[in-house]
Amino acid sequence: MTTWDAARLRALAAADDLHISPYREDGRTYGTPTWIWSVMVSGDLYVRPYNGHNSRWYRAALSQKAGRIRIGGTEHEVAFTPADDTVLDAVDDAYRVKYASSPYLEPMLHSGPRSATIRITPAAQTD
Repeated sequence: MTTWDAARLRALAAADDLHISPYREDGRTYGTPTWIWSVMVSGDLYVRPYNGHNSRWYRAALSQKAGRIRIGGTEHEVAFTPADDTVLDAVDDAYRVKYASSPYLEPMLHSGPRSATIRITPAAQTD
C-alpha cells in the first residue's frame, strides 16, 4: 500500500480545492473533474459524495478504482477504495471541524454520503 509523505499530508490537510477525476470506462481517460470536500484522518485522505451512492464520480471511482485528483495546485495519480466502517466517526468529526461554517455540513453527515466515504491513496509507482 502506498501512503502520502509528511509534506504532502500537510498540504492536503490545508487545501480546500480537491477536484476528483476517476477514470472513465476505458480505464485511461480521466472523467470531468468534480470539486468535492476532503478531510485527513490518521494520515489518510477521505472524500464523500453529496449525493451518496447515486453520484456519478463515486460510481466511477468504485468501478475503476483509480484516477487523478487535483488539490493544492498539484495533480496526483491515485487509487480509490471504500472507507472502512471503523473510520467513519472520525471522518464525521473531521468534516465538522473543517466545514463547521457551511450550510452543507449536515447533509454530508447523513447516511447516504457517510456510507459512500472513499479513501484516496497515492497510486502505486511502476518504475
